[in-house]
Amino acid sequence: CHPVPKPERRMEVCDLSPCPPRWKVTPAGPCSSSCGLGLAVQLVTCVQIHQGKEISLEDHLCPVAEKPLTSVPCVIRMCSYEWSFSEWTECSTSCGNGIQTRQDFCLNPLTRQQVNPIFCRHFPKAIVVRGCSAGPCPERAVGTGSRGAELQTVTPATHPVTTAATKEVRHKDLHLPPSAEPQEQTRSSGGEEGTAQSWLLWMCFSSLCCTDVCGKLFLNASGVINMTGVECGDCTVAIGRPLGEEIRLSVLESSLNCTAGEVVLFSGRMMWRTGCRKLPLSLINSRTNTLIVKQRVLLPGNGVILQYSSRAATKKYYQDCDKQLFGPQGEIVNPVQLPDQVVCRTFINVAPRHRIAIRALYIDLGRENNQTHFNYILVRDMSTMKTMVFRGRQQFFWQSTGSQAEIEFHE
Repeated sequence: CHPVPKPERRMEVCDLSPCPPRWKVTPAGPCSSSCGLGLAVQLVTCVQIHQGKEISLEDHLCPVAEKPLTSVPCVIRMCSYEWSFSEWTECSTSCGNGIQTRQDFCLNPLTRQQVNPIFCRHFPKAIVVRGCSAGPCPERAVGTGSRGAELQTVTPATHPVTTAATKEVRHKDLHLPPSAEPQEQTRSSGGEEGTAQSWLLWMCFSSLCCTDVCGKLFLNASGVINMTGVECGDCTVAIGRPLGEEIRLSVLESSLNCTAGEVVLFSGRMMWRTGCRKLPLSLINSRTNTLIVKQRVLLPGNGVILQYSSRAATKKYYQDCDKQLFGPQGEIVNPVQLPDQVVCRTFINVAPRHRIAIRALYIDLGRENNQTHFNYILVRDMSTMKTMVFRGRQQFFWQSTGSQAEIEFHE
């Protein structure tokens, strides 16, 4: 080819535009649990290939809807858990009928250490409340010793005949207004003999001593919550709105020290999320009408500033017969069941610094079981997911360990 002129070597650029941004996932780290279900953290970053080199970009430049999870479930091996219990407390009364309680714990059988109660929720659990008797009370008035004059214990008993005298004794320690006392049920009207009726009194009582914004319940449609510079290392606030709404929350500012282990937790009835890094870019949707924010800080002055608003829920998450209660106290009368036999629920949410107490004042399931609206009441502590079931004509007293409770009236 020497006699022939050699053409010049040349290169043509096929595409000058850079590759679109994409998500890059590094291998997941170690599992957080040595047995059972745990979480493994994986690093997710936004990258782009530019002139043959990979460069890092801000997260908002990558498709948000396609971002992989930063935490993935993992199981090293299966392990079983079991319920353990403390000793029974003394009888709540010095004479007459009362109750005894005991604490329950979820234990890892290998380490014998307490774990989150959610690991034991599928295992049967013995009772934690039982009736007791401390013997007859002295100086009982002759002629007024009707069984209805005593508060029924948590053990099933036949419903006594209610008289004006017994009603006065039953409610004298509850400080109820006259309208709060259940009216005497007459048996002469045959049209209501089979109607199930119950009266529950609920109230909240203080549990935390921390002041500032911590422990408060916000009920406005929108607002700003400043959780910086608080006195408590663990600071919890709650946001509540009527049923049919959902809450949208964003972090305006964050001074959390992620390296030191500071973190913020967002939780609701249908969502749960934790975070520390890049919080100002986060948008939280509660999906229901309540949201709890718990902040854990180690260094004084650190914290987050939140902004929230509410709107109509995009999906219905409640039954038409459900009720939402936020006030410090009130009455609950069993709802009338709908024709399709749905379960009616009552949601109780109070300020995180408070706890909930529920006392059954009056329960009457009627004479014919097949005519009643319900035949047992279920009370659930949403903080520990512990459930108590009260059947028949049990009159009971129940206390929560957290600031959220649910009541269900079942057929």
